[in-house]
Amino acid sequence: MSYEAMSLDVQRLLRQLHLPKCVLVGHSMGGKTAMTLALQQPDLVERLVSVDISPTESVTVTDFQAYIAAMRRVSIPARIPRSTARRLAEDQLSPVVQVSAVRQFLLTNLVESEGRYTWRVNLEAISHHLAKIMGFPVFHAPYPGPTLFLAGSDSPYISSEDYPEIERLFPEAEIQYIPGAGHWVHADKSQEFITAICNFLLVP
Repeated sequence: MSYEAMSLDVQRLLRQLHLPKCVLVGHSMGGKTAMTLALQQPDLVERLVSVDISPTESVTVTDFQAYIAAMRRVSIPARIPRSTARRLAEDQLSPVVQVSAVRQFLLTNLVESEGRYTWRVNLEAISHHLAKIMGFPVFHAPYPGPTLFLAGSDSPYISSEDYPEIERLFPEAEIQYIPGAGHWVHADKSQEFITAICNFLLVP
């Protein structure tokens, strides 16, 4: 699992959809994937929006390994209603994942297959490659297109220490902070988030 591999996945999807060029919007890990694609294949990306993540090693403000371990420990009986399964999973996650919004996000990955509930994401791969996920690939050539770094004012994931690397790799970048938003910018301040992106897309 690497950002280069995930970038290739997106490139394959663009070919399948017959999209010669696109606007890429990515949050957190998705933002790093979008930045990687733009830096690898700038001709495929018309504009780029990185939501609350920079092209640097991410600060470890969350114990992701603890989250992964908690998800692995979730045990749900087979052939019960989805609403019941989700409630049981949330109850088991809550001692470790104490922020409700984060629990709800994790629970979107709970899926049912042949009467049994499991996680859609590959927890073992994420755990094994966590260092790569927290980091960012080395690039020398910049992405020359319009770029917006849209951050939450209450989040630590884009700080002034990141500005030099942002400017080096994305010389046309604009950095905006949405007041009162944390890392989940699109959930915390959805209307402000949509407005900021629409305004960015309308700039000639």
